[in-house]
Amino acid sequence: MKEINLGGRMIGPNHPPFIIAEMSGNHNQSLERALQIAEIAAMTGVHALKIQTFTADSMTINLDTPDFQINDEKSLWNGNNLYALYQQAHTPWEWHKPIFDRALKLGMIPFSTPFDETAVDFLEDLNVPAYKIASFENNDIPLIKKVASTGKPMIISTGMATISEIEETIQTARDNGCKDIILLKCTSTYPASPENTNILTIPNMRELFQCQVGLSDHTMGIGVSVGSVALGATLIEKHFTISRADKGIDSAFSMEPNEMQSLVIETERVWKALGEVNYGPTNEEKNSLKFRRSIYIVKDMKAGDILTKDNVRVIRPGFGLAPKYYDKLLGKKIGKDIKAGTPADWSLFSD
Repeated sequence: MKEINLGGRMIGPNHPPFIIAEMSGNHNQSLERALQIAEIAAMTGVHALKIQTFTADSMTINLDTPDFQINDEKSLWNGNNLYALYQQAHTPWEWHKPIFDRALKLGMIPFSTPFDETAVDFLEDLNVPAYKIASFENNDIPLIKKVASTGKPMIISTGMATISEIEETIQTARDNGCKDIILLKCTSTYPASPENTNILTIPNMRELFQCQVGLSDHTMGIGVSVGSVALGATLIEKHFTISRADKGIDSAFSMEPNEMQSLVIETERVWKALGEVNYGPTNEEKNSLKFRRSIYIVKDMKAGDILTKDNVRVIRPGFGLAPKYYDKLLGKKIGKDIKAGTPADWSLFSD
């Protein structure tokens, strides 16, 4: 599968998983807090910091009719008006450059999710290295065309999308200039349950669409993300906050710093463990072969004595004959005097 260069870092099966901390609206409308999130995210070891570029007006219209209200008791945002919610969640555009500059200074790759064409134009002026398409926008074909026309890598969340919708989105992106696409398996519930995450889709998605696949993970903890790497995910995106107790817009399903640090460590650990199909001792295991079981003489014996279950055993270490010869040795005569603790060898026997 083709490797992708995102901001100078390679993404692909031959590289550690690329970890993105999504700030979203967890800045709570404070630039100082946004910059603090960037500082702490960098300390966890993530590779990229992502924000979102929209205004309430670019997302929806300001009406209180039922269509524009969230009426779902299971939703974190139940009872909210869409326009008011997006006002609360948006990252002011004048904050983007200081956030991006801080991220770059800290060694992270900054980029964003645009939600309309004006956001793309704005982000192009900031020279972002890539674009993320959110699940709820993966069917916005005009937006896909606009982003693809930049020629930059696209990371596309696939929440709710059917196979045919994903195919249409990918084809649109490719037809309009995008050569580097990473799909993200995503479940668009907040938080998502492990039972509803279906990460077995990851290898299937990679085969169907012939591109790299990662995970946009809204579950709690790191287990699902770590498991996805074992299935071939090359990129993980998780929402990030300094503390869930701060009650940011997405804080309820966001990672805290110690969790994000564990995610970075454990996803790289499982990536290293994938290796290749292998049987027999690895190079590192060869020194341990001596501690396998083998056949030993366990009592002092004189020439002419007979081997019995009383004086020959299968024990550790492994310097004697292999255990599979044990039954063949019983009843054989010793050809010379030997001491207890002598490893069995064919030269010891007189017949």
